[in-house]
Amino acid sequence: MAITEAVENYLETILILSQKQPDVHAIDICSYLGYSRPTVSIVLKKMRDDGLVSVDSDNHITLTDRGLEVAELIYDRHKVLSGFFELLGVDRDTASEDACKVEHDLSSETFALLKEHYLKLLAESGKNN
Repeated sequence: MAITEAVENYLETILILSQKQPDVHAIDICSYLGYSRPTVSIVLKKMRDDGLVSVDSDNHITLTDRGLEVAELIYDRHKVLSGFFELLGVDRDTASEDACKVEHDLSSETFALLKEHYLKLLAESGKNN
C-alpha cells in the first residue's frame, strides 16, 4: 500500500492518541476520525500488512518504526503549519483545519523553508512552540 493522505491521517491519529492514552484501539480511531468500525478495520489490516502498525493479542494498536517515522513527519508538519497560520492571525480551529489540508501536499523543500521561517517568527514573538 502506498502511503496515501488517508494512511498518513490514520498514522497521525494513532500517534496523537498514543500520546494521550496508554492503549490505542480501533474504536478510538473511529471516534477520533468519525469513521465507521468496518472502514477503520479494513485500513488497519492493510496498514498492518504493509508493516506500518502492529496489533497485539489484546487488540492494542502500535506504530512500527516505519509507521512512527511517517506519523511524526506528518504531525510535525501539522503543528508547524497550524502554528504558522495562527501567527498570521488565523483562529486556532481554522488554522488546524487548513493545516490538515496542506500538510500532505507540500514538498519537503517548501516545508523545510516554511518551518525555518516559522521558528524565526516564533522566537522573535517570544511565544512558545
